[in-house]
Amino acid sequence: MRKRFGGLAVALVAVIGVVALTGFRGGCGGHGHGRDPAQLAAFVTDRVDDALDDLDATPDQRARVHALKDRLLAAGKDAHAGHDEARAALLAEWKADAPDRTKLHALVDARVEALRKLGHEAVDAGVEVHGVLTPEQRAKLTKKIERWHR
Repeated sequence: MRKRFGGLAVALVAVIGVVALTGFRGGCGGHGHGRDPAQLAAFVTDRVDDALDDLDATPDQRARVHALKDRLLAAGKDAHAGHDEARAALLAEWKADAPDRTKLHALVDARVEALRKLGHEAVDAGVEVHGVLTPEQRAKLTKKIERWHR
C-alpha cells in the first residue's frame, strides 16, 4: 500500500514546508486555518512513523530519526519566531506616508535568513538520516521518492 508521503525524507522536508509556509498558528497567512504546534507535531510524527514502518526501522533508527524530527520542528518554530512582528512592521510601513525602504529590506532579509537557516538545518538532518539508514533502506526509500515525484 502506498503511503501518503512516500518516504521519510519527504516527511522531514514536509516539516519545513509546513512550518515555512504556514507557521505554527495556521495556513493562509496565520488566519487560524492550519494546525497548532501539537497538531503539526502529531501530523509529522505519523508520517515519519509510516515511513519507518515501511523501512522496517530498528528501535535505534526510530529513536535517532525522531530526535531529528523533533529538532527540525523546534527549528521551524524558531524560524517562525518574529513573523507576527515582521508582518505588523510591514503593514505599518505600508500605512506610512513615506515607507522606509531600508527598513523594509532589512525585514525581508531577516525573514529570508531565518528560512535559510531552517533550510540548512533540514539538509543537515537529511544527511544524518542518510547515515542512520542502511544501504537497503536508502534504496527502498529512493524508489518511493522517485515514484512520488513522477
